[in-house]
Amino acid sequence: MSLFGRIKEGLKKTRNIIMNRMEELFTRQNFDEDFFAELEEILIAADVGIETTLELVEKLRDKIREEKLKAPEQVLAALKSLILDILGRDPVPLQLEHKPTVILVLGVNGVGKTTTIGKLAARFTAEGKKVLLAAGDTFRAAAIEQLEIWAQRSHSDIIKHQQGADPSAVIFDGVAAAAARGADVLLCDTAGRLHNKANLMAELKKVYRVVDKALPGAPHEVLLVLDATTGQNSLAQAKVFNEAAPLTGVVLTKLDGTAKGGIVIAVARQLKIPVKFVGVGEGIDDLQPFDPVAYVESIFTTKEQ
Repeated sequence: MSLFGRIKEGLKKTRNIIMNRMEELFTRQNFDEDFFAELEEILIAADVGIETTLELVEKLRDKIREEKLKAPEQVLAALKSLILDILGRDPVPLQLEHKPTVILVLGVNGVGKTTTIGKLAARFTAEGKKVLLAAGDTFRAAAIEQLEIWAQRSHSDIIKHQQGADPSAVIFDGVAAAAARGADVLLCDTAGRLHNKANLMAELKKVYRVVDKALPGAPHEVLLVLDATTGQNSLAQAKVFNEAAPLTGVVLTKLDGTAKGGIVIAVARQLKIPVKFVGVGEGIDDLQPFDPVAYVESIFTTKEQ
């Protein structure tokens, strides 16, 4: 299946909730207050967020007036263009020119963080890269075990300590091993506990400092994994993590399991951080680079198309 096909299939639930109502809405020839009110409802229902929705609708209103748009297809095209103004039109790839490239992966427990690391590792090894994993979530034995399974599946090496070890020590050893072994990419797992924000922040800041000390200029990427099904709550999580370690990208998992795929737009607008990957299924190949144009076209097409 093509990239567009995968994303379109993964966004089926979101597309249906939007297009079931959009198709009727865009049969109108009169773009009056009722039209804009209903458009707001549709976008909010898809979890675009209230602030982002109000901004989009206001800009669309101005565009219709200034450009004297009359046809429904013109108005829909204008809406899609405004969304792309928020998302950007080109994919933002990972920066992998360093050797080793150190990637810190953050996120609360349950969002699919370790699975994301495993799928990224599989992607990199399939491209011929030498990959090393660092099991920095030392608070849960299950996290270490899960990462070991992914190391085997993705043909990657793993650096781990005992449960309860200092996460910074694990990741420091990971950076040293990646350099010594000539690894192309080091993927670092981190703890995802949010029950004590102060401790989490202090720990992640320490990890970030240790990585830079072990390899000046690293980490080269700091990816935050968010669960799309949690909707607007994920924005609050993002702000907490961004304070601890400056984020370079977002990975949105479980987009296929939600009708609220509009969260991608809210994330891009409010965080000003690019969405770099989206999870659109359970398979190892279902973590896909985020393509803004494919995303918008996947949502704003009819069910039959």
